Amino acid sequence: MLRKTTVERMNSPLLRGTDGKRRCFWGASSLEYVHYHDTEWGRPITTDQGVFERMCLEGFQSGLSWITILRKRENFRTAFCGFEPSKIAQFNDTDVQRLLGDAGIVRHRGKIEATINNARAFFELHDSGSSLAELFWSAAPADAARRSPKAITDIAAKTPESIALSKHLIRIGFRFVGPTTMYAAMQAMGIVNDHLAGCHVRSACAQERRVAVIR
Repeated sequence: MLRKTTVERMNSPLLRGTDGKRRCFWGASSLEYVHYHDTEWGRPITTDQGVFERMCLEGFQSGLSWITILRKRENFRTAFCGFEPSKIAQFNDTDVQRLLGDAGIVRHRGKIEATINNARAFFELHDSGSSLAELFWSAAPADAARRSPKAITDIAAKTPESIALSKHLIRIGFRFVGPTTMYAAMQAMGIVNDHLAGCHVRSACAQERRVAVIR
C-alpha cells in the first residue's frame, strides 16, 4: 500500500491503495489496517458483549498503537474468555497473575484489573435496568450537528459527548474509560462516523448506522 510522510498525510488525508480504493490514510498503512478499516472501523456494534469487548480493548490501547492491540486481539479473546462479562466477573487474584504472565496480551496490572472491574460494573448497570450498548449509543451526536471530516484536523480527540459518557461511566463504577479512550471506542463502534469524506467506506458505514438496532 502507499506510504507518505506525516506532512503529506496532513495535506492529503486519503490514500489510494493498490486496489484503486481511497481510504483514510491510516487505513492504508498495513494489510491489517486495510482489513480493519474496510470491514470493522465505523461499522455499528450494537450488542452488549460487542460493546464491552471494544471498550475493554480501547482501554488496553491507551498509550499504545492500535495495531499492537489488533495483532494481539485473538490472544486477548482467549485470555478473557471471549470477553464474556459473566466469566470475567468471576476472575480472581489467580487470574490476574495468570494474565500478568501472558505474553500474548498487554501485561498491565491496572488495565487487567480494570477489565475485571468493568465486567462486574456491566452487571450492576444491567441490574439498574440499563445496558452498556444503550448507554454508549445514547452518546451518539445528532447527525445534523456533524459534518463529514475532510482533514485529519477535523477529527477531535474527544467531544462533549465522549466527555459526558466518560463521566457517567466513572460515576457508575467503570475504570480506564477516559474521554479520549471513549471517543476512540465511539468511532470504532460506529456511534460516530469519522471516515473522511471521499473514503470508499464512509457511505456504507453511514447506511449501516441508519438501520442499526441495539440488541
